[in-house]
Amino acid sequence: MRHGRFPKWIRLGAGFTLIEALIVIVIAGALSVVAVRFVQRPVEQYLDQTRRAELTNIADSAVRRMSRDIHLALPNSVRSPNNTCVEFIPTYDGGRYRAALTSGSTGNAMQNDVAITQLDVIGNLNSLPATINGDQLVIYNLGIENLDAYAGDNRTAVSGFAGGVLSFAAKQFKISSPDNRFQLVSRDEEAVSFVCTNVGVDAGGNGTGTLYRVSHYGFVSPAPAACQNVAAGSPSISAILATQVSRCEFSYAPGVVERSAIVSVRLNVARSGETVSLYHDVNVNNVP
Repeated sequence: MRHGRFPKWIRLGAGFTLIEALIVIVIAGALSVVAVRFVQRPVEQYLDQTRRAELTNIADSAVRRMSRDIHLALPNSVRSPNNTCVEFIPTYDGGRYRAALTSGSTGNAMQNDVAITQLDVIGNLNSLPATINGDQLVIYNLGIENLDAYAGDNRTAVSGFAGGVLSFAAKQFKISSPDNRFQLVSRDEEAVSFVCTNVGVDAGGNGTGTLYRVSHYGFVSPAPAACQNVAAGSPSISAILATQVSRCEFSYAPGVVERSAIVSVRLNVARSGETVSLYHDVNVNNVP
């Protein structure tokens, strides 16, 4: 059978020509470039904001931890060999002891002319651990000769606490606290140092330093000329508080009549050219 030709008014469907396809590709590419310009900046802002939040959290957590610990420092125990570290003796509890016995009374009162092994505690101790054996008792620390806890002048090991009586290794406390105060130091902490190492910025804008908390290394006397070694090992304990540190400075201003002692902390953390800077002053109670 012979088929006739299609009428002229019937047009067969046809695909894109190569030129039409190229035009579509060019237009789509131009639109995508415009769209990227609109989307790119918000995405970059989001990533920058996320990075700043992470850096702020790192710096803020480290500064808060240091502030909390320094607030608990034994009076007159803060010292700083240089501006990259600060050292102190943290306390966990304290109270008042019986200063003297009244006529006809019995008990365990302070005596300065002989070694003693017990003291009556006036009131309660609020933060005692399960055992305090081996913890350190300190009375009237002034941080000077004969009244220096680092040297052991006014410090002794605790052997127990029961019935309101604090027992400890025999010790002669040559000078009493004017307010009859005492402080307790954990055997698991002893002295503590915050130390920054390798502080700086690399070519990528990242901080290269690390902030450490070093503890349980004993009591160093006389005062060291350098910061505590951060290498972890028995018996010292090193914990990392912050990384990517680009600036780290400590300064200690002893107390005067107008104000209490102050430890100033400046900490910068940097990543990919973004830097977060925190500065904080910590008041230190130096009333022994």
